[in-house]
Parts: sequence; C-alpha cells; structure tokens
Amino acid sequence: MPDAVLATCLLLAAWLASVAGMGWLAVSMPVHAQRVWERAPSSVMARLLRWLGVAGIVAALGLCLAVDHASMAALVWVMSSTAASLLVAFTLAWRPRWLRMLAPWV
Repeated sequence: MPDAVLATCLLLAAWLASVAGMGWLAVSMPVHAQRVWERAPSSVMARLLRWLGVAGIVAALGLCLAVDHASMAALVWVMSSTAASLLVAFTLAWRPRWLRMLAPWV
C-alpha cells in the first residue's frame, strides 16, 4: 500500500476513534444518556463508558503519532478531537438516538 494511502487510512481511523471517544464520554454523562436511552446509565456502565472514551481519544493520539512527527501529530489530534466533539454535540442536539450505536449493550 502506498504511504499516502496508509497515512490517509490511519488519519481516518484516528478521526473515527476521536468520534467514538467523544461519543462515549458524552453518553457517560447522565444528562446526555437520558436523551439517548431515556434513562441514566448505572454507575458501573458510566465508568465503563468513560474509560472507553478515554481509550478512544488516546488511540486517536497514537494513530496520529504513527502518521507524523510529534508536533504535527499533536496539532492534527487536537483538530480531529475538536471536529469529533462538534459532530457529537450536533448529533446530541439533532438526533441523540443515533449515538446508541456507540454502546448497543446499554
């Protein structure tokens, strides 16, 4: 696979990991979980969702670091995390039930 295609795939995976991480962090909060599932998650489930959110964001950073040097990777990671948080925020405002696909076991 050419290097440009591999870099593009890794950056896309980083953005998807950011979206998943931000989504898990959002639905771990009782207010947002109420909009998504019409009930708040248990404390164990909220803790699991928070850990998944942190893992998703850290995975996104790792994927960005695999593509570029540290200073550029940090910039791309911050921008992808910002775009992911905006996407999750707009989804919560418009179609909160779409976030159910991030945690179908809840």
